[in-house]
Amino acid sequence: MTKRTTAYLFIVIGIANYLIAEYLKLSGFEFYRTFFTPIVWTGYIFFLDGINHLFRKRSLIIDDTANFLWMLPISIGLWYVFEFYNLFLDNWHYINLPENRAIRYTGYFWSFATIWPGIFETYILLGGLKLFEKITVKPYRLTSRAFWILIVIGTVFEILPFIFPNRYWAPTIWTGFVLLLDPINYRLGLPSFLGQWENGRLGGLFRIFTAGLICGFLWEFWNFWAGAKWVYTVPYLGDVKLFEMPIVGFLGFIPFAAEVFVMYVFIGWLFKKLFGIERITFRL
Repeated sequence: MTKRTTAYLFIVIGIANYLIAEYLKLSGFEFYRTFFTPIVWTGYIFFLDGINHLFRKRSLIIDDTANFLWMLPISIGLWYVFEFYNLFLDNWHYINLPENRAIRYTGYFWSFATIWPGIFETYILLGGLKLFEKITVKPYRLTSRAFWILIVIGTVFEILPFIFPNRYWAPTIWTGFVLLLDPINYRLGLPSFLGQWENGRLGGLFRIFTAGLICGFLWEFWNFWAGAKWVYTVPYLGDVKLFEMPIVGFLGFIPFAAEVFVMYVFIGWLFKKLFGIERITFRL
C-alpha cells in the first residue's frame, strides 16, 4: 500500500470513526459513552494525518512514524506533569470513571496519549494553510541577561504552586514552561520561538497558539458529551461556561500549546543525550 493510499484510508477511518462513535454513544453503548473522548481524538489524529500527508507531505504517522510512536508515551508522561501540579491547584477532576482500576487507567493513558499528537497534527494543518506565514517582526537576538531573566521567571512560576498551593496559580503553570524551556532550547540550537524571532518570523508561534485554541475547543466540546469526563473548579468567572470549561479557561489553551512544543523539543534533546534516540523532535 502506498503512502498516498494510506492517507486516503486514514481520512476515511477518521470520518467513519467519528460517525460511529456519535451513533453508538447516543445509542447508549457503554464503551463508546465512557471512552468517547479518546475514541474521537484518535479518529481526529488519523483524519488530520491523512490530510497533512496529501497536502504537505508532512504528517506524524505516515511520514514520521518513529517520532509518532515515541510521542505517545511521552505525551502520557508529560501530561502527568500537569496532573501532578493539579494536586496543588485542584483546577479539574474526573467524574463517571470506570470502577475497575485497569480499565480506568487504560482510559487515562489512551486519552493522554492523544494530547501531543493532536496539537502537532493541527499545527501542521495550519502550516499547510499558510496561516500567519507573512507575519514578520524586527529580528531580536536573545541577550545573556534576557536569557537569565526568562529562566528565573519561568522557574518561579513553576515552583510557586508547591510553596503556596492555590487555585489561582493556574496562569503560571500554563506559561512557566515556555519561559523556562524555550530559552534553553534556543541556546542548545533546537527549534524554538526565540530562534524564529531571531530570524524575524513569528508565524510558528501564532500557529501553535491557534492550534491550542482549536484543540481546546474540540477537547471541551467532545468532553461535554462524554460519559467519563473532566470538570473544572477554575476560580476565574467559574460560572460563565462554554461546555464544562469556564470561558476564561479557554485562554489557557493558547500558552499550553506552546508548552507542548517546548517540552517535547527539550525531551527530544534529553533522550538523544541520555539514550542516543534521534527521532524525537518537532520543527516549527
